[in-house]
Amino acid sequence: MKKFIAILMAAMFILLAFAGCSGNKTPNEENSTNEPGTVADSNAESDLAYIKDKGTLVVGVTNFAPIDYLDDNNNWTGFDAEFAAMVAEKLGVKVEFQEISWTTKETELKAKSIDCIWNGLTITPEREEEMSISAPYMKNKQVLVVKSDRLAEVQALESANGLTVVAESESAGEETIQGTEFFKDATYTAVDSQKTALMEVSMGTADACVVDYVCALGMTGEGTDYTNLSVDETIITADDEFYGIAFRKGSDVTAAVNEARSALLADGSLMQLAEKYHLGSLLVTE
Repeated sequence: MKKFIAILMAAMFILLAFAGCSGNKTPNEENSTNEPGTVADSNAESDLAYIKDKGTLVVGVTNFAPIDYLDDNNNWTGFDAEFAAMVAEKLGVKVEFQEISWTTKETELKAKSIDCIWNGLTITPEREEEMSISAPYMKNKQVLVVKSDRLAEVQALESANGLTVVAESESAGEETIQGTEFFKDATYTAVDSQKTALMEVSMGTADACVVDYVCALGMTGEGTDYTNLSVDETIITADDEFYGIAFRKGSDVTAAVNEARSALLADGSLMQLAEKYHLGSLLVTE
């Protein structure tokens, strides 16, 4: 009997010791999400190391010139595409482009389907809450695009009442339409890209669209696919916007890309690239 009691007491001491050990987790251990780059994960992997280990920087893009678009050989080119390739070279990795839906860009970034969004992304406080965003590299604004033969007619209007207006879903253009008095009574429809918005106007299925000025410069007028479209810069009078490159929240890649951008500005290669796409006046050089 005494032997049985001794064995029972020994077992109880072992259980108590085990319980004590399991209860000594730190708050970080208890709350850790194991998401790379988060403060909670004290052993989090460097995002930069992750990209260098796999040897590729996967860039999420949508198709709109002159930022990111497919050339005659079905390869991605454009100001942002070439800029990304230049930075990737400085990081010692290859660049890979993946076309994404603009409405799911944050989800794809967090899931590591892509490593960054390098596609004329407008910097906003809301996006800075969700992602780590680089220093601004290009100025932009929202403009109205209509058929050239209707430009004077639309400019004479006091409101867009009776007009069908389109913009890319979840874009700065959509926010402009929803927040500008001129468009209060317009019939608004969201589309999947800025390229689609321009196509709708060109085909006459929409009266006007709101797109990035950078996009309008590259895709309308002489020598483009939309020679029948014209840009109005007077109806929308919002402040300038700025493009930034978005990475995962807390990513150390952001600082590395900012450093690479500064080097490309210093040696003049980034300005040379901007002038190639007629965007020199919009490049942020600070």
